Amino acid sequence: MIHFERSLSLDATPDEVWAVLGSFMQIDRFAPDIVSVDALNTGEDGVGSKRRNHFKNGTSLVEEVTDWSPGHGYSVTLSEMAAMPLHEAFADIRIAPIGGQARVTWSFDYRVKYGPLGWLVGQTMMKVMMGRVLGGNLQGLAERVRAERR
Repeated sequence: MIHFERSLSLDATPDEVWAVLGSFMQIDRFAPDIVSVDALNTGEDGVGSKRRNHFKNGTSLVEEVTDWSPGHGYSVTLSEMAAMPLHEAFADIRIAPIGGQARVTWSFDYRVKYGPLGWLVGQTMMKVMMGRVLGGNLQGLAERVRAERR
């Protein structure tokens, strides 16, 4: 497994951040590459919740919640990601209080197809791509939290 993460401190409380992140089916409100989300289940957000994220480039993938910690974050398993050269992938988003602010850490763990060559691709091109995606998601989250505060 290859591990990659990005963090960002937001001028907001953890509760203000969770007010946005905890709306699991509405990631398209702040993630810049996601244009829409389909809820694949009904009921409250939590362990077992599933969504299909549709991206600007016409692809999609499914995320299922495997850990749900209200106010602190959640973990998901990714599937149906045919457009990505991955065997498996997991994401984790955590919120931590830091001196009156909230530090959000978004990590991504993945295993690339194609053996050693895939591992090399995962360590290079995939990390560049994931850096852009996670960085964009964190910036979008910060902007959404600021907008919600107003």
